[in-house]
Amino acid sequence: MPLVVNGFELRDPLPDAHTFLNTYQSVRDEALMLCTQPVKIVGPIGLLYVNQREWAATTPHDKKVTILGTDDATTCQILILRDTASGAVCMAHIDGCGVEEAVFNICCRIQELSSSQMDVRYELHIVGGFCDAGGYSEQLIMSLLNAFQKQHIHVHLVTLCVCELNDILRGNIHWPIIYGIGINVKTGEIFPASFPDRGPDIALRSARLFAGTHQVLDIYDCAMNLLKVGPFTYDPMRGVDLWLSQGDDFIRQHLSTSPEVEPPHFAAQVRASLKHIQQHPYPDVTIFPDNKARLYRKDDSGQWIRIRSHYVLAMR
Repeated sequence: MPLVVNGFELRDPLPDAHTFLNTYQSVRDEALMLCTQPVKIVGPIGLLYVNQREWAATTPHDKKVTILGTDDATTCQILILRDTASGAVCMAHIDGCGVEEAVFNICCRIQELSSSQMDVRYELHIVGGFCDAGGYSEQLIMSLLNAFQKQHIHVHLVTLCVCELNDILRGNIHWPIIYGIGINVKTGEIFPASFPDRGPDIALRSARLFAGTHQVLDIYDCAMNLLKVGPFTYDPMRGVDLWLSQGDDFIRQHLSTSPEVEPPHFAAQVRASLKHIQQHPYPDVTIFPDNKARLYRKDDSGQWIRIRSHYVLAMR
């Protein structure tokens, strides 16, 4: 079914990103309002952090998670799909890998979570990317919009804060204005955000980005309030010792699509992931020996506590 903007169904082939962004004033207005909001620093209480190449879904009935959030999106884009009737919401951090499969899975999940509602309205918000020299952001937004055009539900495009609408020129360098986004699950409020606490196993979760696993993973069971890490595997990374011996500038230049505008902690986070790959070249053997996910539940202080699968089975 087609995307819907301002009540009009977009049945014709979509134009290029620049033309699309300049056709719909309401989309530009939403982007401007979002870009002028201050960035909120979000703590761990109630937070479910969605890493790159991950997605998660929940509802306002969730007793553990009140904020879905992600950041460090340069050429990546963050999508939020929300049913305004039930409040069910999905968030994904997309980098160009597995786009069509991810969009299909997200649309299926939002339907599952809002299936009892008669007056469903699915609203789509996409934030991230900028006028990068390689044109990665523009390619990605067109891939995402085209993927949504193929889905079996009507999706109302509300926010498209991407590419030139999320771009600022500093000197001769284009920068993204918004790097991260949060959504309040209870109210539906969307806001620019940064997340010092990203939850458990973040080096493991990020290792997939550098070792050949392209699927966008669902990381959360909202019925059981469980964060799921894996199971997954990746290819051993050739020359990981050599990568770890390089300086920060070298890592930024060779392992980023936008090295000039990466946040200051980029190289340190990449090193942590590379170190994990070095120590665990075969995660199916050392991390997921029984092909079972590592499971976590959030406590009242906001920390994710590891739990064992037999405990979960006993609860069911």
